[in-house]
Amino acid sequence: MQKRVKEHWQIRKAAVSGKNGLVATQHHLASDIGAQILREGGNAIDAAIAAGLALGVAEPWMSGIGGGGFMTVYLAKTKTVKVVEFGMRAPLQSLASDYPLIKSGENSSASFNWPAVKDDCNIHGPLSIAVPGYLKGITLALENFGTMNWKDLIEPACRLAEFGLPIDWYSSSKINLMARGLASYQHTREVYLADGLPPVANIDGEVYGLPLGKLSETYRQLQTEGIDTYYTGEMSKRIVVDLNSVGSKISTEDLSSYRAQIVEPLTTSYRGNKISVSRELTAGASLIHALINIEKTLSSKNRIPNFETYNCYIKALIDSYSHRLTHLGAGNPSGNTTHICSSDKEGNVVSLTQTIMSGFGSRIMLPDTGILMNNGMMWFDPKPGMPNSVKGGRYPLCNMCPVIVEKADGSVIAVGACGGRKIFPAVFQLISFILDYNMSIEDAVHQPRIDNSGTNAVTLMDSLPQEILERLKQDYPSAKIRTNGVTPNLFALPQIVESSANGQKIGACFIPSPHAKVTASD
Repeated sequence: MQKRVKEHWQIRKAAVSGKNGLVATQHHLASDIGAQILREGGNAIDAAIAAGLALGVAEPWMSGIGGGGFMTVYLAKTKTVKVVEFGMRAPLQSLASDYPLIKSGENSSASFNWPAVKDDCNIHGPLSIAVPGYLKGITLALENFGTMNWKDLIEPACRLAEFGLPIDWYSSSKINLMARGLASYQHTREVYLADGLPPVANIDGEVYGLPLGKLSETYRQLQTEGIDTYYTGEMSKRIVVDLNSVGSKISTEDLSSYRAQIVEPLTTSYRGNKISVSRELTAGASLIHALINIEKTLSSKNRIPNFETYNCYIKALIDSYSHRLTHLGAGNPSGNTTHICSSDKEGNVVSLTQTIMSGFGSRIMLPDTGILMNNGMMWFDPKPGMPNSVKGGRYPLCNMCPVIVEKADGSVIAVGACGGRKIFPAVFQLISFILDYNMSIEDAVHQPRIDNSGTNAVTLMDSLPQEILERLKQDYPSAKIRTNGVTPNLFALPQIVESSANGQKIGACFIPSPHAKVTASD
């Protein structure tokens, strides 16, 4: 074959600043909705909730009301950080024997470090569905930290659901990438592949809406009746009927017994700055482990990241994942999450990660509600008797890592990312870029990164300086140099918002996501 010609594109979005608050998400419609909530008098928690609900419609392959998440909140009035936990949970009747291992012991192609399961039933289909906690979590956050009415916060998402999934080249390509899997389930196929093919973007660029089954009706019912209908009311019964009809073990008891909770964060001091993370079932503990590692080994003399910097990062990530595998259970599969950062004029800051796990979750859309369900059971180790094995009512390990950084100068930063197991390495490096090298928010977001996500594989952004690439390749001969393109997502997609001590807010989203946007409320 002839040597391929490479094109080198430099894509960058400028950081956005303002005085009255910012919202950063992976979809411009959600960012705009969150910013409008701030303009209407809502706080950062209100804005994050409204934006998150909209994301369930605008990018359903990432998150939605059939999933779960974690929210880390900085409360300016009390200068405290709280974590809202609403991760997905195994059905009460789940058994490890529901996921028989293939005797060959080969790893599943869609998971990370798990042995393959018969028919990949932990990856897609009815037995991959965990009990969703999303609505419980965001309404608990609203009740305790928000200021606005539930009906007003869900209204923009209701209108968006009535319009449908916005179809442009990017959303069309997402459906196309998952078309084979979506085609395996009847109602999902009827919605996303109505004529047997993915929807096509208009040539003139005009966006149109793809109806998402009965999701708009479900959003309106939630607006009118509140989320109790989802967990204990009339809607819950319809959800369970649809789930059980395809073979899910989720029962009405699973939904009615689900509880989100507000807890204290895990914290550490890093170079005189306070880091607050979500607790052990997330990647928060691993982030702290990695930061403690580099605080001891990373020289503070360097003004810019160099070879020693990235070599130090790789060693810290390898060590942290080894600790995670040994003490917290085996590794996590990759997945599709989405992240939201928000701030308001009072100084409150939110870092929210939400997910349905893999792209389009379990691939099962419930016909009576239009809810696309998660595949959270994929987070469990299918081997019985392990710290993270399947057990009824258990919460699995996950990759989410919403972080609050309280800087020594009084500024507060929310940072997080989407990108499955690549989230923690990305967030870890962003924090170091800012605190070790005094980078601006914009420069930190666009600084080249590496990835190591719990295996021997090291991936290097090709935008790293050539000298650094060559030296890292010498030390890690199997390392791969990759472009950070639109797809596949090889380095995670972070968002970050800073509320400075002087009241200025600044936020940035990492490219290549074409939909990502930071929107200011002023």
